[in-house]
Amino acid sequence: MNVEPEYEWPVPPVGGYTAEDLDRLPNLPPHTELIDGSLVFVSPQAKFHMRVINLLTYSLMEQAPSEFEVIREMTITLDRGNRPEPDVMVTRAEADEGKQQTTYQPEDVLLAVEVVSPDSVFRDRDAKPRKYAAAGIPHFWRVEDDEGRTVVYVFELEPATKTYAVTGIHHARLKISEPFPLDVDLTKADGPRI
Repeated sequence: MNVEPEYEWPVPPVGGYTAEDLDRLPNLPPHTELIDGSLVFVSPQAKFHMRVINLLTYSLMEQAPSEFEVIREMTITLDRGNRPEPDVMVTRAEADEGKQQTTYQPEDVLLAVEVVSPDSVFRDRDAKPRKYAAAGIPHFWRVEDDEGRTVVYVFELEPATKTYAVTGIHHARLKISEPFPLDVDLTKADGPRI
């Protein structure tokens, strides 16, 4: 009889994990985040999530000015106990530290994008935007599936209060001038048309 060994879950240290621990802990699942000193394991994502991330990544790569880089599947070290992983982000190209880089600093991030999935609603609508704003990230987008239609909520940092203000809600087309001119046909993420 072949018995698989039991998985040993990491036991948090007193005071919680730190941002540096994400690079040192063995066998963490892909896309593990650190929120308030706790490890957050991401569930498998729906096709909507993948389609939106691909559409935004490719659109941003085509249209972003050359001084910026479009990044996905990497973290931002906000502070000792918070290292979230936005679905997509735009960073200053000069912040590139080479092939071994695993995280960015908030001052190097221009835009963080979160695509809401059933298991991330609270984090993507509340916890992560508050943390991004407090860290000074100037732009934040939250993307949701509204009964089969892609909706992008666009936020800009209000510097005096370090909170985000809604600057637009976009259905079908995301056409904006800040942080740089961008035009995206959001219906391309809604799935094949018959």
